Amino acid sequence: MRTQTFKSRDAWWTVFLVDPLAGRLVVGLANRTAITPNQITWGAFLLGLGSAGCFLMGEPLWLVAGALMYHLSFVLDCVDGKIARLKGTGTVLGGWLDYVFDRIRVLTCALALMWGQFQYTGEAFYLVLGVLVVFLDMLRYVDALQLAKVRRQMRRQLNEAIEEATGVAPVLSEEPEVDLQQDFRTRFPWYIRVRDWLRDHRVRAHLVSGIEFQMAVFIVGPLTGAIVLVTLGAAAMLLVFEAAIMFKLWLSSRDFTRELVRIRSTPVRL
Repeated sequence: MRTQTFKSRDAWWTVFLVDPLAGRLVVGLANRTAITPNQITWGAFLLGLGSAGCFLMGEPLWLVAGALMYHLSFVLDCVDGKIARLKGTGTVLGGWLDYVFDRIRVLTCALALMWGQFQYTGEAFYLVLGVLVVFLDMLRYVDALQLAKVRRQMRRQLNEAIEEATGVAPVLSEEPEVDLQQDFRTRFPWYIRVRDWLRDHRVRAHLVSGIEFQMAVFIVGPLTGAIVLVTLGAAAMLLVFEAAIMFKLWLSSRDFTRELVRIRSTPVRL
């Protein structure tokens, strides 16, 4: 069942702190109820709104309640996809709902958390922090969509060049027929060992992504009472990893250009 429900690679927060509980919930819900993935998506969304309501109160105990509800909301958000993959009941509408509800949850929780702290402490800096959280969440997910688009374009152009040079269409896959990580591996040989170790544990090499950022802001910060420090630290780490991805993409674009010239000038034998 693990191979059907768990992703081959996921955020470390999901792998270590969500999947152990989500896996058990999937077994119970899939085998003993008729609950659909879309219904679970709605449940996760409502819990997220409940979390925002707790954050809005501003007081420490309400912050703890909001953090716990946010974590449970995220657990259910993972459960709906796992059940959809297990039963083969995933739909385009379900994927759209999941994505839109995620963004609404982040927006409402960010505004509620920071407004609640502004009301509770009188510190206007929390309002700036709320804008920062919303901006960085939007930046991360827009950037992810654009990165995927650029990589698809690279694969398509390489495959077209190979087909033109050889007269044989290459087998379509997630990775191009040629290596676009040569420059990166040459500069950072240690990265491959780290990446392989993380892959063995189903963890993505992108250690601070949108998921970890959200969990830091809406769970770690409220639970520790260090909302400002944790949010700023998570924001800095998110930007560091985004910059690393941009640098890696730039190196890949150089490999791409070089390989495209090579393929077009010298027919490739497949």
